[in-house]
Amino acid sequence: MDFRTQLPPSESPFQLQYQDTILSMGSCFAEHIGQRLSDHKFGLHLNPFGILYNPLSLIDALYFLASDDEIEEDDLFQHQDLWHHFSFHGRFSHPDRTTALEQMRSSIRKIRSEWPKINRVMLTFGTAYAFQNKQTGAFVANCHKLPGSAFERVRLPAEDFIFNYLNLLEEWKALQPDLQVLISVSPMRHIRDGLVENQRSKAILVLAADELVKALEFVHYFPAYELVLDDLRDYRFYAKDLIHPNEMAVDYVWEFFKASCITKDTLEIYDKVQSILQAARHRPFHENTAGHRKFCERQLSQIAELEGKYSWLDLSKEKDYFIQSIP
Repeated sequence: MDFRTQLPPSESPFQLQYQDTILSMGSCFAEHIGQRLSDHKFGLHLNPFGILYNPLSLIDALYFLASDDEIEEDDLFQHQDLWHHFSFHGRFSHPDRTTALEQMRSSIRKIRSEWPKINRVMLTFGTAYAFQNKQTGAFVANCHKLPGSAFERVRLPAEDFIFNYLNLLEEWKALQPDLQVLISVSPMRHIRDGLVENQRSKAILVLAADELVKALEFVHYFPAYELVLDDLRDYRFYAKDLIHPNEMAVDYVWEFFKASCITKDTLEIYDKVQSILQAARHRPFHENTAGHRKFCERQLSQIAELEGKYSWLDLSKEKDYFIQSIP
């Protein structure tokens, strides 16, 4: 007897290898998967504007990255002793205006330097609700704790942003023939919108993703939303706030992602990298022993073998750790 409806993994047309250059942008769930790829030595750029929740702010950010436009000092504003930008997450805000500006510009420069090489893009939609600045009429990615009266909350129809995605992605594909795009909808629920309103918002995002997949053969859908909401379907897999998926849920989605979206040859390398990463996290009870020396030398030998075989694999951080750990 079955007690749950399970979504079995199947090989996605979107496949990752270590040689790929990946851009992951969108809601906080994009960070969960993106960070795990980065931790396991994939060449990944993660949320250069910080977390972006709505698809309109996300496509605006992509257009900005594809342009030669610059962040200007006048684009920043001060609130609660910090300098902010409406297109950037609060992690870029700073008490010093020059520092905030340089952090934002540096993040953009880093992506643009790699732009011609980016061939894998992962986009995660969080909510169809966006906030429109009443003074300027522009939609913002982050309100930065300004009074709610300064904004109008709007639920975006899919047609308000689908056209822009189609245009940009088609132009990008023409410049990068190997481009593949993976779109997902975040399983994190936006309870402040209300339960009914959150479901309507997610429905817009799922349908928008479907329209993009049907229109562009190089765009694919990853069912993160369905895995948590329909497959796991239990509050055991949520944090105490009952909103954010917990570590078990993220682990489950990650294992599904690995099975669906990473090539088998790459997973063999991944397992070897994972073994070295686990060894680097190991903290011995007795460091100044012959046994610990052999352990470190064995890891260094495995790192040398991997780096010799795969020149694009960077294990320098782990190598330095084991060298310094030899008694």
